[in-house]
Amino acid sequence: MAAGKDEVDYVRKNLIHADTVKKEQRYQKLHTEFSINPFRKLHVLPDKPMSRKPPEALLEDTTFIEAYRRVHMEPAKKYPAPITESQEIGWIAGPLIQENHQDPRFNFRRFKTDVTENAAFFRRGLK
Repeated sequence: MAAGKDEVDYVRKNLIHADTVKKEQRYQKLHTEFSINPFRKLHVLPDKPMSRKPPEALLEDTTFIEAYRRVHMEPAKKYPAPITESQEIGWIAGPLIQENHQDPRFNFRRFKTDVTENAAFFRRGLK
């Protein structure tokens, strides 16, 4: 057996461990702000019916209400541009050009001609 394989180099192991800890701490971030998860349903329990104390005035948490409303908005209202490629299809839901009812290229209204008036006349006479 070789003498080098059985020996454990504790100094080298400690240096590797210290280097690993430094790398982990470099990318750690301390979170100090916490909020309620807007994806979970919130259950508010009422007071007991026979309690004689007046109900406490509940103040609305506007940040939670805004976060809840934002979660339930459609992506086109939340973000200025599509986040994924699949959102690009249908992102602009409105018409691409303004509607102009006078433009004959886009409006195909019925026109009365002598042929259609005669056909309507004969149809009325057959009934």
